[in-house]
Amino acid sequence: MDFSFLGKYYQFLITGTFNTITLSLLTVIFGLIGGTLLCLMKLSNVKILEKISGGYIAFIRGTPLLVQLYLVYFSVKDMPMYMAGVLAMTINSSAYIAEIIRAGIASIDKGQFEASKALGLTQTMTYKEIILPQAFKNILPALGNEFIVLIKESAIVSVIGLHDLMYKVDTIRGLTYRPFEPLIIAAGIYFILTFTLSKGVSKLERRLQISD
Repeated sequence: MDFSFLGKYYQFLITGTFNTITLSLLTVIFGLIGGTLLCLMKLSNVKILEKISGGYIAFIRGTPLLVQLYLVYFSVKDMPMYMAGVLAMTINSSAYIAEIIRAGIASIDKGQFEASKALGLTQTMTYKEIILPQAFKNILPALGNEFIVLIKESAIVSVIGLHDLMYKVDTIRGLTYRPFEPLIIAAGIYFILTFTLSKGVSKLERRLQISD
């Protein structure tokens, strides 16, 4: 194997990696916000909100991310590729994060709901001050796994021309006529990103356990 092309094209890999990281970070932030709202809608006593949230989650989880990406990209004329990528991945991720948060809330002792009601707290205050902080601590490993999945799945945005790591690697393959070696480099970079994130999440989880 010959990796001599790195001296000429390393900047491609740096730019692509940066775009992949920012894309995944924005997606997990917006996905967390959207997932929280969807979860609260699904747990709401308002039937219409519950049905909308349930239908959304079922549809998104039951269709491929590639189809969702194309639907978003072609639905709005002249939508920037980066915006389309973030929006499509956020739409997808929010459905999965909603179910993760719902599972975290379900793990909280029901007595805490009853105690907060007895103290006169509203439902909004109960979730904000008591339930959600504990739920997020419980679901941290699952959220970390979701972020790892996002980093890997972000490679799919290259099909609409977004200059992420995979797009840059494919460009290098075309310029150098080397189909194999650039993929090895890409695999190594994705592994470093996901492995580092996994270790970081594990360290944070241990700290939270110590603080309990």
